[in-house]
Amino acid sequence: MPKILKPKILKIGLPKGSLQASTLKLFRKAGYHISVSDRSYYPAFDDPEIDSMLIRAQEMAGYVEKGILDCGLTGKDWILEQNASVHEVTELLYAKEGLNPVKWVIAVPEDSKMKTLKDLKGKRIATELVGYTKRYLRSKGVTAEVDFSWGATEVKPPHLADAIVELTETGTSLRANKLRIIDVMLESSTRFIANRKAWQDRWKRQKIENIVMLLKGALAAEEKVGMKMNVHKRSLKRMLSLLPAMHSPTISTLTDEGWYDLDVVIDEKTVRDLIPKLKKAGATGIVEYQLNKVIP
Repeated sequence: MPKILKPKILKIGLPKGSLQASTLKLFRKAGYHISVSDRSYYPAFDDPEIDSMLIRAQEMAGYVEKGILDCGLTGKDWILEQNASVHEVTELLYAKEGLNPVKWVIAVPEDSKMKTLKDLKGKRIATELVGYTKRYLRSKGVTAEVDFSWGATEVKPPHLADAIVELTETGTSLRANKLRIIDVMLESSTRFIANRKAWQDRWKRQKIENIVMLLKGALAAEEKVGMKMNVHKRSLKRMLSLLPAMHSPTISTLTDEGWYDLDVVIDEKTVRDLIPKLKKAGATGIVEYQLNKVIP
């Protein structure tokens, strides 16, 4: 009988919790159709070569290191917290609320006399990031009591803790709880990580690299838009000087003599100021459209 080959499968971990919605959105924009049941921890991909599981970001690096998962997405902070030996494939700049890195900060009550790290000597600190916090303080020559916080960390000072180490994107929650930052301990972003043995497997590595290329293309498209417009040849030089395209704009001739169609990809944040300038310079039929992926 002919030998039946087992199908090749890549086991990927997706972060459950605060990053879940933004991660699923990113994968969908990258071209993967994913079905997620409210009661299931096993999202179904439309790619038969992918098996996925929802895992807390705090635990992801450990499971990838042990080979229970081939790869996964988690924060740099949790890789450091677990001291996990994994291969970091790439950085993916997205978080719960935006596309910027997040920060772990040391914060104290607004009216606290503590101003610097040295003032934390002998104090009680509450955090979810216990291991890294202890190592960080030790490296700064500060001895303090660091306790694990099961949540609602911002409300613990001053009665349950003297200070906290907490994750923040905007600082809004800290200010709402009348806390003041005295030190930025760590800046973190999402990382696509792989098990070291899986990374040496040719098929798995290629599969991972393909996924990463599409994810990065989807992220790049988050901050860019496409624009099309019609331009007369007498305004073409002026128009090209206004357009900060990724490379050179695509220029096509129109059936109307002397007219061109310009197609460019630009940073979305520039569009608001750019469109009035383009219109004034002679552009007509200006169309702005969203992009799914931008692959360099």
